[in-house]
Amino acid sequence: MSAHGPVAPLDAGDVDHFDHVTDVLVVGYGCAGAAATLEATAAGAEVIVLEKASGGGGSSALSGGEMYLGGGTEIQRACGFEDTAQDMEAFLLAALGPDGDKEKIGIYSRESVAHYQWLVDHGVPFKPSLWNSPTWVPPTDDGLMWMGENSYPFAELAKPAPRGHRVTSDGFGGKVLMQKLSEVVAATDAAVHTDTYATRLIVEAGAVVGLVARQYGKTYTYRARRGVVLTTGGFADNAEMVAQHAPQLVGLGVNSDGGDDGRGIVMAQAVGAAVKHMSAGQVGISLVPGMMVRGMIVNSVGQRFINEDVYPGLVGQAALYKHGLKVWVILDEQAYEEVPVDERWGVQPHFVAESLEELEQQIGMPPGALTTTVGEYNRHAAEGEDPYFHKSSTWLRPLESPFAAIDVQRGIAPPEYGEAGRGGAEVFTIGGLGTTVDGHVLDLDGNPIRGLFAAGRATSGLHSWGYISGTSLGDGTFFGRRAGVSAAGR
Repeated sequence: MSAHGPVAPLDAGDVDHFDHVTDVLVVGYGCAGAAATLEATAAGAEVIVLEKASGGGGSSALSGGEMYLGGGTEIQRACGFEDTAQDMEAFLLAALGPDGDKEKIGIYSRESVAHYQWLVDHGVPFKPSLWNSPTWVPPTDDGLMWMGENSYPFAELAKPAPRGHRVTSDGFGGKVLMQKLSEVVAATDAAVHTDTYATRLIVEAGAVVGLVARQYGKTYTYRARRGVVLTTGGFADNAEMVAQHAPQLVGLGVNSDGGDDGRGIVMAQAVGAAVKHMSAGQVGISLVPGMMVRGMIVNSVGQRFINEDVYPGLVGQAALYKHGLKVWVILDEQAYEEVPVDERWGVQPHFVAESLEELEQQIGMPPGALTTTVGEYNRHAAEGEDPYFHKSSTWLRPLESPFAAIDVQRGIAPPEYGEAGRGGAEVFTIGGLGTTVDGHVLDLDGNPIRGLFAAGRATSGLHSWGYISGTSLGDGTFFGRRAGVSAAGR
């Protein structure tokens, strides 16, 4: 039995009475829950939202506010970019794979412009201006940014266009997104029960018909005439689940609101739900992208392993899963000085040396390791080429003495990822429940579980392994909407 009581489903025949009855129960009040609520109420359903915290928002409200949207949105056109759903789909299939969900990525890309308009119609603001250099979160309120679409190999697979749409804010946009969606939810007839923790589902003749929840130490039963929608987030805050499913994330800092405990996932598993890609995680590596792209990132023996101009989350995944985060950013004085002070986040080199031989010795790398790597890099950079990893010529320049090294494991996490965790990264899980494009939770045979729906980080979503910023808020709101419609129409 877990700390919150049994997770095994309760048979409806064993319930004496239901304390609350509604059409649709939405469990979790982040962006996916808000979107599900809005579409379910718009479809004419009575809705109750359960939220274990004292108010809505969840991890969505703490995020940077990026939403991955494209296909020719108003913001893209205003910034002078043409885009198609086909190019967006091709990029996401490559960036979120291997084995990204083709059906979900396809429909998400084709309906992205309409989803952008839905967000705008619900009060979510986007500014028609472009932030044009590598970063986690721009220090401005620019509404569009690149997410590695113009880097190798993606630029060869699809016509590049920036698709990182940032919610307008004087800081992180996640709080503005949730504020706007919550205002619209408040204008509906949906009831929001806060400080209410769902513990187990209630089933009847193989269908999910409600759940049991705890509020202020008391147990309550809820009946859902049409469906239960789980939008409860991932499991990065559940150490036991992380150790069981994603051991390479153990011991790292967590990027969440502290409540991503996986309860929704295990409640669904207890009624036969299948899960997908549970070992996958987003890795917010503790480095400044603007420094890395102007220099290089190397492993513990001084070898480059990726082109530094890709989305930094993909760098983080490569650094963690292939090199245990034992990686270094190598740069020179010019590269460091070119990064504006307000974009350095206080990061300073851990070692500085006049020669690469001296820097190798300070770091503890094999003699000649950096000398060879930087020598090869410089030789080709002088010609504007990177035959090893194909970094864009925009960022290629021979590095010159004095040289500096930044130990990523001792680095400072970018603002989007809070305080630096152990090992130089902040992570969250991106695996979860298997669902259809309409939010139906699937069982181990691939069949929908009647009455059970899910969206957001409680599901595997668009992803299999890769991650691009904006595919949590974008995925959550888009498929949250579809789950709400499905539950209301059951």
